[in-house]
Amino acid sequence: MKFIVFEGLDGSGKTTLIQKLSNHLDQCHISHICTREPGGTELADEIRHLVLRTNAETPCARAELLLYEAARAQHVEHKIKPTLLKKQWVLCDRFSASSIAFQSAGRKISEHQVHWLNEFATDQLHPDLNILLDLTVEESERRRAQRGEEIDRIEKETQDFHQRIRTSFREQAQKNPSQWLQLDACLSPDLLFSQTLEHLKALQWLK
Repeated sequence: MKFIVFEGLDGSGKTTLIQKLSNHLDQCHISHICTREPGGTELADEIRHLVLRTNAETPCARAELLLYEAARAQHVEHKIKPTLLKKQWVLCDRFSASSIAFQSAGRKISEHQVHWLNEFATDQLHPDLNILLDLTVEESERRRAQRGEEIDRIEKETQDFHQRIRTSFREQAQKNPSQWLQLDACLSPDLLFSQTLEHLKALQWLK
């Protein structure tokens, strides 16, 4: 069993890479689930709507953080931990590193406080590997515009906000290289998958 988290700016290709890895795990007959944050359970999905909606009262920075952590606690307790206990892999789109990036760096909340809340919400559960799909803010905006989808409240934030998030992700990866795989999100999806697979094989997680 492995718990792998995919991080990066919106539009970086997390969803595509997760799907490619999921398909490969299916071919290898490795039981797994794909999930996301905020979300993953009925209650956590409801919290996701509260956090990202654009047509209602905006939560202050502390309330936003607490909502994310509440969703994470429910997600860990009712989906991630039970899956890992069954010896299955978990592929997750965002986890605790996103709170360090978005709420600490982005919202300028104390990193110490965010880290404590992360530990509390996850019951000290940590990913076996974080995969960072690193992308410039400008390219992230271009890709999001191409999708033509409705933009949520977080996506509407300023370039400076998203630049702080990117910087935080890169710093987290640089501080803990054994726990992170940093990829250039401008590469093709096939090449990103190939590099991911190569890394997992080097860790002897896959043959």
